[in-house]
Amino acid sequence: MNADGRVREDGGVNAREVPIREDSIRLGQLLKLADLVEAGAEVKPLMVQGLVSVNGEVETRRGRQLVKGDVVTLGGESVIVT
Repeated sequence: MNADGRVREDGGVNAREVPIREDSIRLGQLLKLADLVEAGAEVKPLMVQGLVSVNGEVETRRGRQLVKGDVVTLGGESVIVT
């Protein structure tokens, strides 16, 4: 991890770590936890526009289960589930 809390991922992605308590978390919940969106209602329109990706692939399911190690990107900012 770098001094700014980012880790270098394969493919050159700088991702901020977002720890979770359980074994998995839903995508919409992670986006709120990571402060990438302010409210859950913002998530679906962003997904419909193809602006959310998980592990490099566009994701359209707000309820997708994420596990530790997954990388989520929105608006040029990436976070890694830890």
